[in-house]
Amino acid sequence: MAAGRPALPRDENKKALWSWALYDWANSAFFTIILTFIFAQYFTQGVIQDDVAGTRAWGNIVGISGIVVALLAPILGAIADQHGRRKPWLIICTLLCVLGSAMLWFVEPGSGDLWFTAFWVGIAILGAECAFIFYNAMLPDLASPQRLGRWSGWAWGLGYVGGVTCLVVALYGFIDGNTDWLGLDRDAMEHVRATFVMVALWYLVFSLPAFFWIPDQPGRGLSAAQAIRSGLGQLRDSLRKARELGHILRFLVARMLYTDGLATIFTFGGVYAAGTFGMDQTGVLQFAIALNITSGLGALAFAWVDDALGGRNTVLLSLIGLGTSALAILLVESVMWFWIWGLVLGIFVGPLQSASRSYMARIVPPDLQTQMFGLFAFSGKATAFAGPLLVGWVTVATGSQRWGMATILGFLVIGFLIMLTVPHAASIRPGNHRGEHA
Repeated sequence: MAAGRPALPRDENKKALWSWALYDWANSAFFTIILTFIFAQYFTQGVIQDDVAGTRAWGNIVGISGIVVALLAPILGAIADQHGRRKPWLIICTLLCVLGSAMLWFVEPGSGDLWFTAFWVGIAILGAECAFIFYNAMLPDLASPQRLGRWSGWAWGLGYVGGVTCLVVALYGFIDGNTDWLGLDRDAMEHVRATFVMVALWYLVFSLPAFFWIPDQPGRGLSAAQAIRSGLGQLRDSLRKARELGHILRFLVARMLYTDGLATIFTFGGVYAAGTFGMDQTGVLQFAIALNITSGLGALAFAWVDDALGGRNTVLLSLIGLGTSALAILLVESVMWFWIWGLVLGIFVGPLQSASRSYMARIVPPDLQTQMFGLFAFSGKATAFAGPLLVGWVTVATGSQRWGMATILGFLVIGFLIMLTVPHAASIRPGNHRGEHA
């Protein structure tokens, strides 16, 4: 495809696109409150009541859940491609996460209740991550090719705004707020546990526009059993054609590594801030709010950069900024410099995630969209166990969270080097890409 701006091939349904983008706002509550800042810290310090043992246990829970998602994602994507419709899958997966989040209310402080916690966190992660397979696969059908980067970036930015808003409500409405009118027992940490129920309600309510207003693909008239058999056959056929899809596979390997590093940063962000810099829950949440603001601004600002420079270049630029700031965070000693470099790191988080999605949307074969986004989800989870487990093991072996977190840099560097071998979308043979500039 030639450079420049060809005429748009179709009109964009703005109502559907903004409903699609709002789903990022809805989904962000789970990743912000449960996986990163509030529940992760509550689990390590309130439930397990030991920073090192809690860090290891949390790493095991998130890592094993990632393995399950990695195994299921490409299979579900292939089945959905054969079935045709995506929205029912999106709704079911969303409801799984809503249920799992709500059940975390019953995880009481000091209980050491590892198995109950692991089960419901696992269910919630499975729902949230698998929902994103079908959500991401909707983007190429909704946005015009020349605006894929913008819509992907705007959605990520909206997600970070949602994360900030949710954190503000959690911090000032529950954790530091007056909850007497709710009758919450602060000694039993009910004011903290109530935020997990809030996540469930938040996710459900703000997902409704996507459920109602995003048009779905027509079904193909296959029964569930036929769709499963056909989907598995399609997946086997795609794997046999791996050489033809080599550019996609290289990108997915690169993303597998740098996403593992990024996810591990966020999984242990609150734990690291509390354990190494002595930040209390209020301090961690204040930092989380500021981090989400810079991440949202970065995603919004780089949305135009993505369309101008292409997803590949945006990913590489983001990895340079992310790796530099992550290294600085590991070296600094003062809370002030932790804040400064943490906020710089946030600027590059959103563009990395958004540009990865838009690049995939441009290069994916149209008849394999959901399956390829299933593999996209697989790439985000195939080694998801490695980062958290490695951080946990090294932290225990050295007795230092800094050394544990330092393992993250390896994932970012190797992912960057592989990404250098990935072609621009415009250099891929016609018909398999959607308008990225060289």
